[in-house]
Amino acid sequence: MTTLELPADEALHVLVPSRALGAAVEALSPRVRAHRVDPAEGAPAGDAALAQVWVPRSGGAPVPDDEFFAALPGLRLVQLLTAGAEKFAGRLPAGVVLCNARGAHTPSTAEWAVAATLAAQRGLPFFVREQDAGRWSFSTHRSLVGARVLVVGAGDIGRAIGRMLAGFDVELTYVARTARDGVRAISELPDLLPQADVVILIVPVTPATTGMVDVEFLAAMPDGALLVNAARGVVVDTDALVAELTTGRLRAALDVTDPEPLPAGHPLWSAPGLLLTPHVGGAVPQTDARATAAVTEQLRRVLAGQPLINVVGEY
Repeated sequence: MTTLELPADEALHVLVPSRALGAAVEALSPRVRAHRVDPAEGAPAGDAALAQVWVPRSGGAPVPDDEFFAALPGLRLVQLLTAGAEKFAGRLPAGVVLCNARGAHTPSTAEWAVAATLAAQRGLPFFVREQDAGRWSFSTHRSLVGARVLVVGAGDIGRAIGRMLAGFDVELTYVARTARDGVRAISELPDLLPQADVVILIVPVTPATTGMVDVEFLAAMPDGALLVNAARGVVVDTDALVAELTTGRLRAALDVTDPEPLPAGHPLWSAPGLLLTPHVGGAVPQTDARATAAVTEQLRRVLAGQPLINVVGEY
């Protein structure tokens, strides 16, 4: 277990992206000093350079250059506001621990995955377009009830998706990197995909998952099946997916794309059978409060000399 040891009489200096988060962390203890910084504005200076902890802003901020880290000789912990850590993993100075905010986005991301799946299955995007056009267009679409669903990713969010789907009496199968009780291995996907009505992606970005949903993966899915991506855009081969959507053989619901943001004129904008949202899976009012709670809990552990939680392993 990883512990950030801090002498009892030493102040804990924390770099934060906002005044609101700064106020929340300073409320923990008189020992905590919050410093609002923006790496785009240059390296920290003054008391901010004493920071042992840095909380980057969420929303895809790039990893700063070496000058930023060189100005922080006491940096020991980078605490993210998001669950996704692929941009930072393996790119921090030696001795700096990386932790994510596991759970902060779980309810909202799982909710998006289920909402998008249900909307796509029942044809709601079609009916919205018909409403905009002023057409009363009766049409029968698929059902989520009783569907055969593969959830690729059996972590915190994947499990939440499964719990939310339970009320629809789906035939649920979890898939993860390695098999365990109640979870099938990714190596079994060639046998599992042909039986799936819906495939929901909620895996972290790793060398193994980048481009995992390729031509062969999609070809193994049955005609009319639905692919739901609540993970990251790079998990899916975009060209291969566009080809399947264009023929009408598969359908998809995407909250993430590669590239992202999706540029004007990209073929995904007009691809048939696609429900597309602009990476809003975690964007609900409660998410900020959950992310703040994840940060303050971690700092409480630092102050108490307790082991850190949500330490990011190999990505």
